[in-house]
Amino acid sequence: MNINAPNFVVVMTDDQGAWATGAATPELRTPTLDALAAGGLVFENFFCASPVCSPARASVLTGRMPSAHGVHDWLRGDNDGIDTTGISYLQGLTTTPEVLAANGYVCAHSGKWHLGDARSAPPGFSHWFSHRDGGGPYYGAPVIDGGTERSEPGYVTDAISDHAVAMVGELATGDRPFYLQVNYTAPHTPWSSENHPADLLDLYRDCEFPSVPREQRHPWFDHVSAEFDRAQVDPRPALRGYCSALSGVDRGVARVLAALEAAGVRDDTYVIFTSDDGFSCGHHGYWGKGNGTWPLNVWDPSIRVPFVVNRPGHVAPGVVRTPISAVSIHPTLVELADAPLPPDPLAAGTSFAPRILGTEDVPAEPVLVFDEYGGTRMIRTATEKYVWRHDGPEELYDLVADPGELVDLSNDPASADRRAALRGQLADWFAAHAVGEYDGGARPVTGLGQRSPVWTDQADADRYVWTAKRRVETE
Repeated sequence: MNINAPNFVVVMTDDQGAWATGAATPELRTPTLDALAAGGLVFENFFCASPVCSPARASVLTGRMPSAHGVHDWLRGDNDGIDTTGISYLQGLTTTPEVLAANGYVCAHSGKWHLGDARSAPPGFSHWFSHRDGGGPYYGAPVIDGGTERSEPGYVTDAISDHAVAMVGELATGDRPFYLQVNYTAPHTPWSSENHPADLLDLYRDCEFPSVPREQRHPWFDHVSAEFDRAQVDPRPALRGYCSALSGVDRGVARVLAALEAAGVRDDTYVIFTSDDGFSCGHHGYWGKGNGTWPLNVWDPSIRVPFVVNRPGHVAPGVVRTPISAVSIHPTLVELADAPLPPDPLAAGTSFAPRILGTEDVPAEPVLVFDEYGGTRMIRTATEKYVWRHDGPEELYDLVADPGELVDLSNDPASADRRAALRGQLADWFAAHAVGEYDGGARPVTGLGQRSPVWTDQADADRYVWTAKRRVETE
């Protein structure tokens, strides 16, 4: 064990698009997160591996794409009457906390898990406070505390912060480096006033949110949430709740940073802030993320997320504009910890630790980012994006001339050669980064949820939730 190894605090929000930061949306009240970004390294073009929570989180922890870890959609669980006891969707896969724990780290978790049974700590973790489900009401949330399930009477964002602060106090007194992930359920719905404290809501009482576009409803916008339909008509109540939830995260992060300072370990700790997936609050004419439309989408509001790394005296403030995928978080943290990375032939990411440490120049070769959601797959360069679907339309965008992805060139004869080349690159890459039973490319993933791991004997027609409209024809 390297006694000089750094600590890590990884803060992850739930459904925060890259637009939802103080720099991009000035009316957002997040002074702590704004200061963290101003004093840290901001990655402007950072993309999740899948535009929905559970697959994206599994990819962060394993460095694999969904078609190599088998989590294809958001996971339905106990709040839907599905007993998750003993179910681990990451069974047999190596995760960041497992690697770090094997190399002397103490690993802790406070907040959302949403990758199976949260009643006991998964491999690698020794400190555990978790939301039982993937989300839900902000008051009365079902949580696992000390191995016991109970209802959290207070604001769950504050409870996650409370436990994170307590964990910092305990972990910092030990003689081993620590890894702490603080996974908020915010700013995920619900956004109604009874779900958020009055002092947070009052921050946005008369706000008109002029920085958030009001765009015409996209014909693909098709979400089962009545809250999203109302928001498309009048976005202000929803935006008030969404931004209030983020302000709650901001004050929680302030407390975690203060705890690091009080323990004397702030300069020894990488603080990383990001989100599991993006989110649209009317951008591009829809509300939601990848499953806010049918067919499922991988437009930038759904896949582009904030990513900030801050460590005083070690990470120079600045901005990185090179596109990077969240599948690269796993190898990056392992390298920053100076730990050996176990070989994985299906690893989809590469470490960007040299970019964080300032020892690597801008890559000479074009950087490609890949994304997937069931049978929807994407390849994105700095200048173009191509989307292929197993059962649905293709898309092609010129991101230089059309950064808003408004003009689909997939049927333009002049773009046929470029479309074919990108389609070939996409197919070749997924052939090397997907595997047999985990491959989701031809499975009936609809965005309405996954009920069981792919390695169980449940039929896919029952494993994935579908409706008459959202039905995928499989081979």
